[in-house]
Amino acid sequence: ASEGKGLGHHFLRHIERNSVLLFLISSESEKIVDQYNILMKELTKYNPELLDKDRIVVISKSDLINQERKDKISMEFSKKIKNIPFDFISSVSSQGLVELKDNLWKLLNP
Repeated sequence: ASEGKGLGHHFLRHIERNSVLLFLISSESEKIVDQYNILMKELTKYNPELLDKDRIVVISKSDLINQERKDKISMEFSKKIKNIPFDFISSVSSQGLVELKDNLWKLLNP
């Protein structure tokens, strides 16, 4: 995106207007922290000021993973990515959607 490929700059210009950035990463990814870091590098390349915005990470398709996997993801994320809230959600089972809404509300209305 930072190189203008795909939606590229059009998308990144759009997110400059947002007060909160939500990163959606599939639970099917083997390396969720790496996926987050790739997204952060893209933002940094495009406009380092975007890193000043509030962020939240959402792990989707959480209905496809067990509690042990969730605990492992939570521990790794908390250890490697400091002070960024994250939630597990499932659109299929509606799991975590209320919590996500509440967390977004808190970020938008401190």
